Amino acid sequence: MDMLKILDHPLLQHKVSLLRDKNTGSKEFRELVSEIGMLMSYEATRDLPLKQVEVQTPVAIAKTNIISGRKVAFVPILRAGLGMVTGAVELVPAAKVGHIGICRDDEKSDGSVKVYYCKLPFDIKERDVIIMDLMLGTGATAVKAIEKVKESGAHSIRFMSVVACPEGVKAIRDAHPDVCIYCGALDQGLNEDLYIVPGIGDGGDRIFGTK
Repeated sequence: MDMLKILDHPLLQHKVSLLRDKNTGSKEFRELVSEIGMLMSYEATRDLPLKQVEVQTPVAIAKTNIISGRKVAFVPILRAGLGMVTGAVELVPAAKVGHIGICRDDEKSDGSVKVYYCKLPFDIKERDVIIMDLMLGTGATAVKAIEKVKESGAHSIRFMSVVACPEGVKAIRDAHPDVCIYCGALDQGLNEDLYIVPGIGDGGDRIFGTK
């Protein structure tokens, strides 16, 4: 199984292009991120198992499919990942939502990160977990978030980002080879300031209008 899935649906690709435009304002940017979150969640849940049931329609009995007992949890990484949750939950209203906050560990000089907030559904180990972040850059934050979710007992974990780069993909593959990565675009890499190139800039600032 290919553990990196670059989602090529035309609607998704169109919205990612609009997201990249530096002239896209915060309101439109937020709306696009939410819409992209929904489209990506559609793809990330494609392999949920089904079971056949019988439903009485106004005309006759229909043999049809429903999701077979599997539950979903969305876990955005604060803060940029928050923008993807609204669309995802609209698609899967029964999903539960956890939150993970991760920041740079200033006590270390090696680029390490630390968890400053973590609140996950009590039954997370029974759920298919989709961790969400707007960007997958160095991968340090993603790797730490996956580690934290695994510590909670979850076994089925996927990572979803709108824009990724090879450095981040490699970091996840090295640390968590069992986690499938879903992204809307795989960019060329990181610059000296650790921004994804060409990327989308600072996604958190653009969502919340803080820059």
